[in-house]
Amino acid sequence: MLLQIPELLNAAQLDKLHELLARARFVDGRLTAGMAAAKVKANEELAPDPELLQRLYRIVMASVGHSAAFRSAALPAKVADFIFARYQPGMHYGDHVDDPIMGQRTKFRTDVSMTIFLNPPTAYDGGELVIRTPFGEQQVKLAAGHAVVYPSASVHRVADVTRGERLVALTWIQSFVRDAARRELLYELDQSREHLLKTDPDSAVTKNVDRAYVNLLRMWADV
Repeated sequence: MLLQIPELLNAAQLDKLHELLARARFVDGRLTAGMAAAKVKANEELAPDPELLQRLYRIVMASVGHSAAFRSAALPAKVADFIFARYQPGMHYGDHVDDPIMGQRTKFRTDVSMTIFLNPPTAYDGGELVIRTPFGEQQVKLAAGHAVVYPSASVHRVADVTRGERLVALTWIQSFVRDAARRELLYELDQSREHLLKTDPDSAVTKNVDRAYVNLLRMWADV
């Protein structure tokens, strides 16, 4: 499932992120790439700076942790620290799939990937996130503060940036539900469940849908 989450970050958060990143140091993104990805990766990522990274994480996670859409779609068990990536003219990231296992001291499985766009689409040309789906390639280039989540097993790429600067925050999630098709079914059922709980909370249909969602999650979740 490919899901867009509008306005995950607000204007004040974006302003603060830009203020912090404007004076930060970026390094070759291939330093964090696996062997296969390093051959197709041409971008820059924020250099290790624990104090700065913690300030950035707090800003972003304040919204991610409170996003009902994110929780419903990803069913997060573990969320990796964010990577902040920059693409300038001539930079791109060729076709790849994300590493299945990430982390240094604590390992986690990557089930869901998330990109948060930090610059408006008018700030750069090119730079679309292109995700291969069963229905063909989907190009994603969203407003600043908007996010997209998609299965980490998807083949995807970042198109060449030809003007300006593409700035994004990236993370990966280990989900309580490993299977992407099951996560999509649960997300769709949860949307219906939430609607019914708000509009007709005492009906038998609402109770049946609620019970079905809860018990499917119990059946499929790994803890």
